[in-house]
Amino acid sequence: ASGPTGAADDAEAWRDAVTGSARAEPNLCLGSAHARLEQWSDAEQAFLAGRDAAAETDSALRAKLGAMAGNAALAQGAFEQALTTLDRARIDAGTAGDLRLTGEIAIDRARALVALKREGEAAAALVEARTSSADNPLAWLLSATLSRRQDKLAAAQAQIATAAELNPRDPEIGLEAGVIAMLAGNEAAARRSWQSAIDTAPASEAAA
Repeated sequence: ASGPTGAADDAEAWRDAVTGSARAEPNLCLGSAHARLEQWSDAEQAFLAGRDAAAETDSALRAKLGAMAGNAALAQGAFEQALTTLDRARIDAGTAGDLRLTGEIAIDRARALVALKREGEAAAALVEARTSSADNPLAWLLSATLSRRQDKLAAAQAQIATAAELNPRDPEIGLEAGVIAMLAGNEAAARRSWQSAIDTAPASEAAA
């Protein structure tokens, strides 16, 4: 967090000093350092190298590294590539029985699918996200946004209400709640939601 360039150097030295499955952890650290530096392609490659080095039996670690690689691909706008990596990570997370990670992977799959204009599949991914990780406010926020784009305002209102219950101080949730309320013809509720975003995080992009 405080010295990612030095961390990358240390991780490379650690990786080069070990072999086999022992290379998974240093590659995770190396990828994290590159991500901190917003060197997304290098981060993706490190995470993928770590995933491939991890033992076949260590589904949890393979899922984690695959999810991080998919996220790095998303940051580059490489949506097809991200989806391929995330699909594999989803299988590993299922094998590991990690519901929270399954939910997080589903959220990233939905983001990739929306970018690829495959909204029906994105909606299905978000159902999985809400089922696997029902206490994750991002799953409900993205669900509400997609429902709103599909003109499903009743579903969008219910989903954004859940998101707000889970994280009442997220300005992005306040912003989306206001948009949904305005489209539903409730200007007073929209004003309240938007004001909450401004009050909570006045310097944020959502507040602007």
